[in-house]
Formats: sequence, C-alpha cells, structure tokens
Amino acid sequence: MSHSEEENLQDHLQEDIVKEALASGQDLREYSKQVEVELASCEQASIQDYISQAGNIAQLHTQISSCDGILARMENLLLSFQTDLGSISSEILTLQQESVDMNLRLKNRQSVRGELSQFVDDLVVTEQLITTIMETPVSEQQFLEQLQVLDHKIEFLKEQSFREARAAQDVKDVLEKLKIKAVAKIREYFLLKINQFKKPLANYQIPQNAMLRFKFYFQFLQKVNREVASEVREEYIDTMSKIMFSYFKSYSGRLAKLQFEESASREDLLGAEESQSKGFFFKPSLKNKTTVFSVGSRDEVLSAELEAPIIVPHAQQKTDQRYPHEMLFRSVQYALVDNACREFLFISEFFMLDTNTAQELFNNIFGKTLSVLVKQADSFISDSFDCLSVFLCIHLVQRYQLLCHKRCVGGLDRYWENLNGVLWPRLSNVMQMNIVSVREFDTTRRRPADVRPHYSTRRYAEFSAAMVGINETFPHEQMNRLLAMLQEEVEGLILRLASQFPTRKEQLLFLINNYDLVMSIVIERTKDDSKESETFREQLKTRSEEFVSLVLENHFGHLIQWSKEAERKLDAGDLEGLRAEEKRVSNIIGDFSRDWKKSLDSINGEILSSFPNLKLGTSLLQQALTTLVQYYHRFSRVLGVAPLSQIAATGQLINIHQLMVEVKRYKPNF
Repeated sequence: MSHSEEENLQDHLQEDIVKEALASGQDLREYSKQVEVELASCEQASIQDYISQAGNIAQLHTQISSCDGILARMENLLLSFQTDLGSISSEILTLQQESVDMNLRLKNRQSVRGELSQFVDDLVVTEQLITTIMETPVSEQQFLEQLQVLDHKIEFLKEQSFREARAAQDVKDVLEKLKIKAVAKIREYFLLKINQFKKPLANYQIPQNAMLRFKFYFQFLQKVNREVASEVREEYIDTMSKIMFSYFKSYSGRLAKLQFEESASREDLLGAEESQSKGFFFKPSLKNKTTVFSVGSRDEVLSAELEAPIIVPHAQQKTDQRYPHEMLFRSVQYALVDNACREFLFISEFFMLDTNTAQELFNNIFGKTLSVLVKQADSFISDSFDCLSVFLCIHLVQRYQLLCHKRCVGGLDRYWENLNGVLWPRLSNVMQMNIVSVREFDTTRRRPADVRPHYSTRRYAEFSAAMVGINETFPHEQMNRLLAMLQEEVEGLILRLASQFPTRKEQLLFLINNYDLVMSIVIERTKDDSKESETFREQLKTRSEEFVSLVLENHFGHLIQWSKEAERKLDAGDLEGLRAEEKRVSNIIGDFSRDWKKSLDSINGEILSSFPNLKLGTSLLQQALTTLVQYYHRFSRVLGVAPLSQIAATGQLINIHQLMVEVKRYKPNF
C-alpha cells in the first residue's frame, strides 16, 4: 500500500460514521451492503420526486432562459451607455478648454478697453472744459475744478508726446489755446487782487484770503508759464513791501505823539541831586511823565499787556492819553509780529516755498520796513536815560521772538538781533552812568539831613527791585553783573553818608534805616532768595546787633561789662579776683534795682522814636529786651557762685521772671 493510500484510509477512519460502525462491532461487509441498499432506496425516492416536480422544473428552465435574454439586452444597453459617456466626457473637456480661451480673450479685451478708455478720457477735450475756461469767471469754484482737469490733460499730453502718440497731435492746439486763455485770466485776476491792497483803508487780508483759496492757480502758472508766475510774484512783493513800509512808518510816527511829554534825562540818574529849582509854585505833571526808578504797573507790558490789542493812535488822541515808551514799543512790535507771521505763512503756502526761499522773499517784503523800525528805535534809545524802559523793551524783544518761534516763523530773527544790538549797548551805557553817579556822589556837599532813609537809597531800592523783578523771568547774566556793580557802589555810598554823622549811634540809625528800606522793597517785589535781599539782610542783622549793644551799654553798661569780666575770671578759676569785686557788684545791683523799670521805658521810647518804620523799631526793641534778659540771666548765674553768693546786696536782686513779665509789657499787639 502506497503512502497516499494509507493517508486516505486514515482520513476515512476519522469519519463519524466509520467510527460509530467500528465502535458498534458490526461487520463492515454487512454494513457496506446495508449502506448500498439505503443509497438505492434514496435514489429511487429522488427520481420519483424529480418526476413529480417535472412541470416546475420545466417552468424554471423557461424562466431562466427568459432572464438570460433580459440580461443580454441589459448588457447591450450598458455597453451603449458607456460609449455615450465616453463621448460626453470628451465634449466636456473640449468645452472647458474653449471656456478658458474665451475668458482670457475677455480679460484681454477688458484691459485694452480700460486703458484705451482712460487714454481717451485723459486726452479728449470736452465741451464743458472749453466753455468753462473761456467764459466762467476765475473766482468761481467751477473754473477751479475745470482748471485742474486742464492741468491734468496738459501733463498727459506732454507724456504722450514723448511717446510719439499720434492721437496727442489732434488735441495739442486746442489745449494750447485753452492754456493761454487760462493763464491770461489768472494773471488778470491776481493782479486785480494785488491792486486791491493799494486802496486807502483797505484790509489787505481779505484779498489775501481770496488768493489763498485759489492758490492752485499760482501752482498752475508755475507749471505752464513761469514768466507770468514770476510777474505775479514780483508785483506782490513790490506792492506788499510798499504797504508794509508805509503802514509801519506812519503808525510808529503817530504813536510817537502819544508818548509822555517829559522823559528821563541826565538829571534822573541815581546819584543826581533832587532838584526843586523850578519855582515855588511848580508842581510836576505826573500824567506827562513816567516813573524813572519804580516800575509800578509798567511791567504789565510783559504779562497782561503782552498780547493785548495794539494802540489805535487816533482813538487815543481824542482822550489825550499818554504812554511810556515801552508801551508804544510793544504796540509797534506786536503789530509787526502779527503782520510778519501772517505774511511769512502766507508766502510759504501760496508761493509753495521752502524755508530758505520763503525767508529770502520775506526779506524782500519787510527789508525796508525792518530797517526803518530799527532806526527809529535807535533814534529814541540813543537819547533815553530810562533804564527800566530800555530793559522792558529788551524783554519784549525776547518774548516776541519766542512767540514767533511758537508760530513756527523764524523770519524776524535777524531783526530781533539788530534790536538787541541797539538796546543792550544803550542800557549798559546808562547803567554805567548810574553807577558813576553813585560813585561820584559828593557826601560832604550833600550830607544827609537826618537818620531817615536817604533819597538816593530809596531810588536804588525801587530801581533795584524793579530791575531784579523784570530779570527774574528771563535772567540776563549781563544785567546781573551790572546790578552787582551798582549794589557795591550803593553800599559804599550808604557808608559814606553814614560817616557824616558825628556819633556812632546816629551812624547806626542811618545805616539800619537805609538797609531796612532796601531790604523791605526788594523782598516785597522780588524773590526772597535774591542776591540783593540776602546782602542787605546780612548788613541789617550786623548793624542791628551793634545798635542793640550800644543802647544796652548806655543803660546797663556796668552790669553787662561786669558780667563779661566775671565770666572770664570764673572760667579761669580766679575766685580771689571775684571776691575783690564785692563792693563793685553791690553798687551795680543797687543801681539796677533802682532804675531798671525806668531804663526799660527809656529804651522803649528811644528805639521806637528813632525808626520811621514801626515794624523795624518794634523788632529792634524786642531784640534789645531779649538781649537784656540774657545778660541778666548771665549776671544772676555768676552771682550764684561762691564767694559772690554770700554778698548781702544779692538780696536786692529782682527775680528774672519779674524782669520777663515786665519785658512782655513792651511786646507789640500786632
């Protein structure tokens, strides 16, 4: 038996039926026959079933044949549909390609049409353009709009001419004629507006505003006809130059008639002698003369009046009102600032100029005007001895220069420099005259009549306070140096005047009164930390201490002198020396106990009557009484030390508290 047969036999042995037959112990031959019989029986039964179902099978066969026909037809239909779909897909691809091509052609045509339409629009000259340029007045808004259209077409024509476009030649003549007509009308319009400036009492700002509204016209002239543009600009410069020169020359001349009739002279220097030689019934006319040494309300020209309306001469002449020079100077300069700033901004905008070119044009307009104003200022300043007026003018120049810069106009910078070149030398010169007048003050011929403040000190106090007050906002180092020189000379003058008194007490009274006057006025009108107030405060303190010591020496000199000597001996340990002072100190105690109240009354009357300034006198009285209490305390402290504590006279000593209570009686109620 082969290997494959053996494997086949093994497979059959694994079948359930074979396993059951082997398990039952039956004979396989019998079992085989039995199976064959069963198979034959089943075959016969199957044949009978088939015969019985023969009709159904025939019917099924017919139906299957019919289905095969239907499926064949369906197969043909689907094959035809597949063929049709293939042709449709090909047509769709063809249509898609045609659509892309058509879209590209459409875009190309639209692009060409847009360019061509814009080209035609830029080049064609419409009936409205021709009619407006030829017939519409220049002052109409419609003319401005159509002129902008014409300007665009002229620029476009130039561009196309460079490209040698034939269509440009068709409209060249028409545009040229329109350009000539527009230039002629604009030239006539501008010259008419400029001529309106020349009319008497005309406000030139009105036609200026009209010109500024149509500033495109000048821009158009510069593009198409520079000769006409230059003509308009030169006519404007010439006209405005004459107007400004005439206005400011006339205005400053009429203002000069409003100045105070009497002005400062050489007789109004700090060291000049007070003059009353004009007759017994002479009274100075204050309304016709400004203050020379005190500023009063004159410094308002730098604050409240700085940007106030300018002075109108004919209106003020009716009221016969007069002004100090700095007020008239302010009015002229403020009028100049307003007109110059407006003019600078106008020419920069209207003529479309950069800063340097605008400055050159501005100088052409205002050159003669600024020159005459500088000459007029120089003419007045050269004869002025009023330092306050000149210094106020210097600060006006500085403030108006800042105002111009705030308005972004630097056209007047050179003018301000020229004014300073006139004002500062004169101010320095007059300040030096004042310094020399103080230095050369003859104290022997003009000695002080009493210990009250001297007139020259009052002049200096008012003058110094005024100059320092003005100089605080915008400090000038040059002025600080001049004031320092003046202060040094005044301090020397006060000392020289004081030396004319025979006694030291009178000298101190004079010094204290003068120092107090200067310090009071300077502190009242300037900052507390000014150099002038600090210097005179120190001088006043030193002289006050000396005066207090002198007054106390006159009334309590023995007590004060002995207290100082006794303290020195006590510090040196000289007890024997102190013991030898018993008789002397007993006399001092007796004198003090007897006269101290009377002496206090005497000191009170002496000090208060010596000073016209009650506040100063009261302050010095309190200083003297305080110093007395301190000396008495020292005196009592020394007497409390052995061997002086055993002196019988110490029983006469008043209590220090009693002295302090009595001192408080002299304390002021204010």
